[in-house]
Amino acid sequence: MSDTPTKEAPAASGFKPKKSVALSGVTAGNTALCTVGKTGNDLHYRGYDILDIAGTSEFEEIAYLLVHGKLPYAAELKAYKTKLKALRGLPANLKAALEWIPASAHPMDVMRTGVSVLGTLLPEKDDHNVAGAKDIADRLMASLGSILLYWYHYSHNGRRIETETDDDSIGG
Repeated sequence: MSDTPTKEAPAASGFKPKKSVALSGVTAGNTALCTVGKTGNDLHYRGYDILDIAGTSEFEEIAYLLVHGKLPYAAELKAYKTKLKALRGLPANLKAALEWIPASAHPMDVMRTGVSVLGTLLPEKDDHNVAGAKDIADRLMASLGSILLYWYHYSHNGRRIETETDDDSIGG
């Protein structure tokens, strides 16, 4: 995610920058979230080398790091998992919309549609504050798996599954 707009307005002279298909090595935006290839073939999330944390961290720890800016302490991780678990369920109207999507749909199209429907059922607040944005990120993280699983089981097997489970992880 970038703080820089994805498109630049044309200059007053009417000049429009030429689009390039070869942006390798070109800075497209700045973010505090990650760096890629800064020292070769590497990836860092908020300053942590992914190779140092991937083998010892849970998905929810990395999610917390990305959304909330730091690795969580044990109590924070437990509370975060509880929050995500509570957000895993899907509104009935979202489930109904997912049931209209054909089995042949691409999963990315299913997620896009699910997020759009969710956005109409649980709209953002007008003030767009940082805490609200973090809540939206948490809601999306918790519900995207549920959206895909519900759609898949319904569209392929006609089964309406329960997305709220006792698992303490999104992967569960």
